[in-house]
Amino acid sequence: MMPAAIIILGAAVRQDGSASPALRARVQAARAWGERQMPPALYIPTGAIGSHPPAESVAMAAILMQAGVPEARIHQEPTGTDTFSSVLACVALLRRMGHQGEVRVATHRYHLPRSLLLFRLAGVPARAVPPPAGPSETGAQRRWLWRMREVPALPYDAALMIWERLRGRL
Repeated sequence: MMPAAIIILGAAVRQDGSASPALRARVQAARAWGERQMPPALYIPTGAIGSHPPAESVAMAAILMQAGVPEARIHQEPTGTDTFSSVLACVALLRRMGHQGEVRVATHRYHLPRSLLLFRLAGVPARAVPPPAGPSETGAQRRWLWRMREVPALPYDAALMIWERLRGRL
């Protein structure tokens, strides 16, 4: 049986280079699900350098390795700068790896509908890992902003992904 691949979508790295609570929560949710699988999952942390180094994928890989996940089960995707580009890059990486097993996505609940739709439109029948709880230190107003950002982003990114398929790039 082939291990599942868990794509961990990026979140911010702080100015001091440490993982933001959102990034850490996504990694912990992925690991909590992935390590219970037989065989244990592969991890694909994704994300380029944002406002501060290191790349989000590098920060997530470090958290996974500190938690005992062998480096051989971690396949970084360090080029994605947003959800759309991360999905495209991860689809290409999965193909290069020859991955035929289950694909799961680790992100926050508000981000799952768009993320899963993009993977499915790209031809990858991805499913969610149980999402982390929302960051407790983040105020309700900020959480609503994140949710509202998804309203225009979902149809926009979906149209872009359909365009990529029509152009034969997927």
